[in-house]
Amino acid sequence: MEAPSQAARDVVPEDFESLKLVLLQRRESLPKRLKQLAAFALEHPEEMAFGTVAGIAEHAGVQPSTLIRFAKGLGYDGFSHLQQIFRDRLRERFPDYRERLQGLRTSEGQHVHATALLDGFAEAAAISLDRMRNSVRPEEFARAVTTLANADTIYLLGARRVFPVSAYCAYAFGKLGVRSMLIDHIAQLGPEQLATAHERDAVLAISFTPYAPITIDLAATAARRNIPVVAVTDSPFSPLVSSADVWLEIAEADFGAFRSLSASFALAMALVVAVAEKRAET
Repeated sequence: MEAPSQAARDVVPEDFESLKLVLLQRRESLPKRLKQLAAFALEHPEEMAFGTVAGIAEHAGVQPSTLIRFAKGLGYDGFSHLQQIFRDRLRERFPDYRERLQGLRTSEGQHVHATALLDGFAEAAAISLDRMRNSVRPEEFARAVTTLANADTIYLLGARRVFPVSAYCAYAFGKLGVRSMLIDHIAQLGPEQLATAHERDAVLAISFTPYAPITIDLAATAARRNIPVVAVTDSPFSPLVSSADVWLEIAEADFGAFRSLSASFALAMALVVAVAEKRAET
């Protein structure tokens, strides 16, 4: 895929669907490695949205330079320009809250009845819990419990939508006599709050699509400092996975684009109690 002509630049894909169409049209004419990368990009759009050039290249089985060549061949200024297309796709999947409310209205513009909302959110919660039973493997859960139980202090990291889950963990650990620290990032002090952690501690990091940058950054910082990281996230291609010693998968269902936290809270409660029980054994 050579540098695009001016005519090609005029039709640079501006959204994910257009990009997908272009890649499918050019599939047979692409060199082997670019075809391999194109297939990876369409199969793993979340990895493309949040992965690093090195990480994506490793998972796709290509050289990092291939990503730059791939992006420029499509008419983009560079890989970050192409990556923005994948990030925009995620924003479209999770619209702002006003748009979500509008989406709950009927085709006639009527508001959904309150009992229908309750039924919808209850159903999403039930689906989330069923998914968790299948996605959280017992051996990985046991490893997570052991990692956290062996820590002097458990640093709790979860921002934005999942902050209440981390806050609950801080509350429950405190009640059970397990030393923990909630990284609340007030006044942008998350890095300073983590600065006191050492290798005998552990980090419990929680983040789902679209991933909170502060959570990803601080988990990576902890990993570089050889602090064990237990991650709770929603995909093997989550940027948290590369920083984690052990990770647990949860994919929350949604109702009207409002995602449940039921499975996340259930897992958090199980982790907290299991950690307290394991510490009591020693």
